[in-house]
Amino acid sequence: MQDTPHLTETSLADLGRDDWLRAVAGIVTHQGAFETLGPHHSAALVTAGSTLLVTFESLQGIQALSDTAHPLGWELAETNGWSHLALISDGDTWFRHRAVYGYFDRLVDDGFFEEFDQVVFYGAGPCGYAAAAFSVAAPGARVLSIQPQATLDPRLTEWDDRFVHMRRTSFTDRYGYAPDMLDAADRAFVLYDPNEQLDAMHATLFDAPNVTRLRMPNMGAALQGDLISLDLLNTLIEAVAADTLTRQHFAGLMRLRRSYGPYILRLMSKLAAQDRPRYEIAVCRNALSRIRAPRVRRRLRMLEEKLAASQDGDAATQDMRAGSPAQP
Repeated sequence: MQDTPHLTETSLADLGRDDWLRAVAGIVTHQGAFETLGPHHSAALVTAGSTLLVTFESLQGIQALSDTAHPLGWELAETNGWSHLALISDGDTWFRHRAVYGYFDRLVDDGFFEEFDQVVFYGAGPCGYAAAAFSVAAPGARVLSIQPQATLDPRLTEWDDRFVHMRRTSFTDRYGYAPDMLDAADRAFVLYDPNEQLDAMHATLFDAPNVTRLRMPNMGAALQGDLISLDLLNTLIEAVAADTLTRQHFAGLMRLRRSYGPYILRLMSKLAAQDRPRYEIAVCRNALSRIRAPRVRRRLRMLEEKLAASQDGDAATQDMRAGSPAQP
């Protein structure tokens, strides 16, 4: 294996679709290959170290999440000396296309995955579905899947009304039902927020001895972006590759959310909706002991004033009752 090339030297930001694909092709073909897979998919391979990271990403997601519009696996590959295979979709396609199936079939026939000591599949949302589904091509691989759908076959998941435009797409042919495709994986991790009902319902379908479901309560519906903001996504992928990710390790990493503004605001909003002001006050005080957050401070002041007024009112009512004549 060769050293990983300098993948991240050139920014690809602000490029249109065709220019971006040409730029990616130009970068990876120095030490790998680029292939167009039908009208909406591409594969960009960089061959370097004995660990292969396979990421499923949408072009739109790449451009939204990366300031330099690089596939998220490039930084990991460059830092760790890994090989990297990026499957890229134009839009959310769940990678349901015969050209993608054929590409993985060829990789299997060529013994491609057998060339690596370790293979890790990663994706989020529709790409998380694909990471789980296509991992079957590399028996013994490890998988990190964030908020994956198990399938969009309406016979099984008609309760999910978010993606009705996909209901005519087949999820019952090649690489179809994602939970079954994980049977050959060494280990798989499914991350989700149990308070996001539809995500949680999909997560329950990933139920097998080699699958660990990791809960991220009150983190919302965009977990990949939050993990990037917390600087945890790369850490998690590296832990999966090293086989060091456990529930305890994950819980320790997630303690960082206590200083993460969006999480704190979501938790405060939840407690406010439940009318639990004392708990919300405790959350505000805890947060302000860690970070500067004017919005949280203003909310705390309002809650404390409201609680004090309520206590004063209760005390006055008790005094009035104590001084009133007994009722017959």
